[in-house]
Order: sequence, then C-alpha cells, then structure tokens
Amino acid sequence: MRIEKCFFCSSPIYPGHGIQFVRNDCKVFRFCRSKCHRNFKMKRNPRHVRWTKAFRKAHGKELSVDSSLEFAKIRNEPIRYDREKMMNTLKAIDRVKEIQAIRHDRFYAKRARLAKAVQKKQQLVEVSRGLELVQTDAATKAKV
Repeated sequence: MRIEKCFFCSSPIYPGHGIQFVRNDCKVFRFCRSKCHRNFKMKRNPRHVRWTKAFRKAHGKELSVDSSLEFAKIRNEPIRYDREKMMNTLKAIDRVKEIQAIRHDRFYAKRARLAKAVQKKQQLVEVSRGLELVQTDAATKAKV
C-alpha cells in the first residue's frame, strides 16, 4: 500500500481515492480531490494559491529548510534485512520525530512573536488616529 502525494496541494492520497491524470508524454499527475484537478487544468501555479503547501513553504509560513526533513525522502534502494539495523532505525525515527516537533514549535513561536509585535504596532497607529474619539470627560470640560 503506497500513499501518494497530490501534485497540486501535496496532501496525502490514500489508495482508492483521488483522480489520476496521464499526459501524452506519460507523465502521471495525481490529485487528492477535484478542487486540485480543476486548479491544475486552469494552469494555476500552486506557489501562488494560498491554501497549498507550496505557497506556505514559499512564503515562510511553514518550516521548509531543515535537515530533519531529509529523513522523510523516499529511497528506492532495496537493502538486506538486519534486525539490529532495523532496531536502530526505529529508535532514530523516534528521535527525529522529537527533534522535528521541537523545531516546529520553535518556528511557530517565533512567527507568533513577530505577529504580536506587528499587531501591537498597528493598534498603536489605530489609537493615535482616533484619539479624539476616546477623550475623557475631563478633557472635554477643559476645552469648554
């Protein structure tokens, strides 16, 4: 059982799901749903469509440059089974998942800090623009 990736949005496609399009040059495109297939037929670039994984990576919304992500690549080299090697691999997979979770949390915490600073700056600008709307009673009596 192989779990494929959608050509357009990079989401997983489980067996028996999705749409497959084969071009005249025998290139196979797999889509998870008709939304992705439609956007592909409209010749849209996934890096410019906001809901795709390609957009999120291209615009710094998701962690994209990380050495721990190299472990998820598919390797098509058959290797001879070795019990000890298998046990070490399973331990390494768990450790890599821990490292990825830590880096993922750190990345989103950094994004949240930056967003909070920008939001505070916008709020200060908004308050300074509408300051006359929020004056106290004492300030209005002093003017009269």
